[in-house]
Amino acid sequence: MNYAFDYGWLFEYWPVLAKGLAVTVELTLVGGVLGVALGVACAWARALGPSWLRPFVAAYVELIRNTPFLIQLFFIFFGLPALGLRMGELEAANLAMVVNLGAYGCEIIRAGIQATPKGQFEAGASLGMSRIQTFWHVVLVPALQRIWPALSSQIVIVMLGSAAVSQIATEDLTFAANFIQSRTFRAFEAYFVSTLIYLALAIALRQLLRGVGWTIFPRRGAAR
Repeated sequence: MNYAFDYGWLFEYWPVLAKGLAVTVELTLVGGVLGVALGVACAWARALGPSWLRPFVAAYVELIRNTPFLIQLFFIFFGLPALGLRMGELEAANLAMVVNLGAYGCEIIRAGIQATPKGQFEAGASLGMSRIQTFWHVVLVPALQRIWPALSSQIVIVMLGSAAVSQIATEDLTFAANFIQSRTFRAFEAYFVSTLIYLALAIALRQLLRGVGWTIFPRRGAAR
């Protein structure tokens, strides 16, 4: 087998890769921030929220955690327009990532909340705080300290899973690799380069989240 490796196309197609990388970073940023926020809200609803709300949140969590991300993406992009809810490729991809991370984040954060001693709730009540105030000021931060490594890993997993959004023509990094190999017929090189970029992005994101953990939770170093 004589295969001549050729990376000369990088000089011509690096703007395509750069654009794909930028879209992947945007998806990760939006999906990570809003997904964690949704996870916190759902965790509160399941652990401390009104009883009538818990079954709805539980159904959402089970639905998302037990169906493929690609199907969720297709449902949002191809299915919702049947109900009159149309959106572009990037908007659909962002929404799918937020919904997906929100469900997984909910269970991770809920585990941290349930590990909080009941005395924390009683302390908040003794200070005249409402249930929401107690949750926000007394419960949430210690809970996030406990689960930050697991939550960070889930964010990285969601970032890597964003490769699926190329299936709806979202111009992310995987879309860029597909485009390049279709033009150059250098499939090995195109996917090898995109693999290295994903690897670097995952390592950088993990380090960033570790730094965020050290900044927010300096006492316990929860990002380790």
